[in-house]
Formats: sequence, structure tokens, C-alpha cells
Amino acid sequence: MRLEQILFTQGFGTRHECRGLISLGRAAFRSEVLRDPDAEINEEGLLFSVDGEIWPYYEKALIVMNKPAGYECSQKPTHHPSVMTLLPAPLRRRGLQPVGRLDADTTGLLLLTDDGALLHRLTHPKRHVGKRYRVACKHPVSESIVQRLEQGVLLVDEKMPLMATNVAKKSDNVLEMTITSGKYHQVKRMIAAAGNRVEALERISFGKLALPADLEPGKWRWVSSPSEVI
Repeated sequence: MRLEQILFTQGFGTRHECRGLISLGRAAFRSEVLRDPDAEINEEGLLFSVDGEIWPYYEKALIVMNKPAGYECSQKPTHHPSVMTLLPAPLRRRGLQPVGRLDADTTGLLLLTDDGALLHRLTHPKRHVGKRYRVACKHPVSESIVQRLEQGVLLVDEKMPLMATNVAKKSDNVLEMTITSGKYHQVKRMIAAAGNRVEALERISFGKLALPADLEPGKWRWVSSPSEVI
């Protein structure tokens, strides 16, 4: 692939801007400064840098973020800043989109990608990809609440009960639960229907991918392959 094309596909500006970065010696490929924008290089496993910052080449981007509270999962937020403001400019230019949405006050694992087919696979109801949440409840978690969640609760405007799986009481007021659908405010509404109230909500896994313990709120990292998730 041509050097100009590599920078362009990775979100480093227009083609003209990418040619300029290369011609001015501001980009290095496999640690070597190359000034010919039309030079060819094998992009597989490529590490390149722009102004000294190292980037891996990915044909399609998939990242995991530890979403903090107070951010909306929207390109056009209404009441809070967008999670997109937490990303560097190249990723924003690539057109990454959140894989599903977390409420502004919900924290934890958020996937973002520019791979439309993957986004569809991860969010389509028929795929049944599990999302696990840690829920802090206002009142103590009783065994009856656990049972109701696993047996299914009927929400307003829903025709069929919604069930959680692997519901586990972690402390007096904290439980963990997995859901495979993504209805509006689903976890909060399910907890309310079961007789309690959500005080804090954190997504701790998506599919096979758990929230990295060392990933601080507001930070992100690459997911090397969709196979880490599904």
C-alpha cells in the first residue's frame, strides 16, 4: 500500500495533508522516515509514527474504552459531552461509532469501531451477544429479586418478559447480571420491575471481552481482533 494511502485510511487528514506529512519527514514507517508519499510498503503488522507518536495499522479499527460518567454515546450529544471527545483526532476522523449505547451516568466497557459489519454482528438481537453489568442497588438484594430477574420481568411497552442470566449477588446491595438484548434503559427498568432501584451501573464485559482492570476511566486501547469479543 502507498504511504499516503496508509495515513489517509488511518485518519491523518486529507490525501493532500497526508502527502505533506510524509514529504516533510513527519512520518516514519517501521522506524524509518520515508519521504516519498507514493512509495509502497507492506501494511501487515505495520507500526508507523506521526510526529513521534506510534500507531499500529488496522484496516478496521476496534477499540475498548472505560467510559466515565457524564458522557453521552452520541455523535450529537444534547446534555453532556460526547465520548468521541475522549478519542484522538485520527480515530474521530475514521468515523468510529459506539457499539450500542451506555447512558450518560453508566460507566464501564464501551466498544467503538468503524467496521459496520462487525457493529451489526455485535448489536443484532439474533446474535445474543452477552453484556455483563455490575449493579449497585438502592435497597438490599434479596433472593426473590435474583429469581425474578432470571425468570424474566415484563417491562412497559414490551410484549415478552426479559430475562437476565448468571445473576449473582456480590454484596448486600450489589449484583451482577448478563443480558443479551439492548432495550432502552434495560437494566435499570429490569431492576425496577424486580422491586429495587439502580444507584450505579457499570458494564464489566461485552461478549468474551472483560473490562481491563488497568484501563482508567476515560482511557482507551486497541482490541487486536474481533475474536477477543465474539
